Amino acid sequence: MAKLFLLCLFSILPALFCWVSSADLPTNYEYFTEGGIVAGLNADQRYFKLNEKEITIFSGAFHYFRVHSSQWRDRLRKMRAAGLNTIETYVSWNLHEYHSGAFDFGHGGSDFEEFLDIAEFIKIAQEEDLFVLVRAGPYICSEWEFGGLPSWLLREKDIKVRTSDEVFLKYVARFWGELLQILEPLQFTNGGPIIAFQVEN
Repeated sequence: MAKLFLLCLFSILPALFCWVSSADLPTNYEYFTEGGIVAGLNADQRYFKLNEKEITIFSGAFHYFRVHSSQWRDRLRKMRAAGLNTIETYVSWNLHEYHSGAFDFGHGGSDFEEFLDIAEFIKIAQEEDLFVLVRAGPYICSEWEFGGLPSWLLREKDIKVRTSDEVFLKYVARFWGELLQILEPLQFTNGGPIIAFQVEN
């Protein structure tokens, strides 16, 4: 009996010494920024590298404008618990610029403002240890009316959306000018969680 006890004890001890609490492990952000940030996301042959460290991106979609802001943290926490390290989100132009030149990024007074604070959404994602891929359109698909393009664009005579049409691109540039002011400080290389930005769906 004593031999069996000793055998069990010596079998279990190495596992106990190797056991590490998840609280002792660095967060994703701590791991990928250790020693300072020298690079963003790069494709290196078969791998992505973030800050010169290999990363496998496990991403799930979460479109912030479809969920009330009071539920964002709960949903993001569940996505992290499911094993994701990254979330991707569309940006719906037609909600953020509901009238030509009238913008709402969470404080603009539109009926949807409680769904539109993209900066807060991205900050919560970082607090929940998630990186962010921003898919800013201008066309987003996603079973969203007119692909997220504002319907007021159609008031422009002869406009050709989703092309290099000068009138269309003028409005895209204006919208992105507003959006990028918000997103730029949240890029990974500036201390935020945004590791990639995708154009057109």
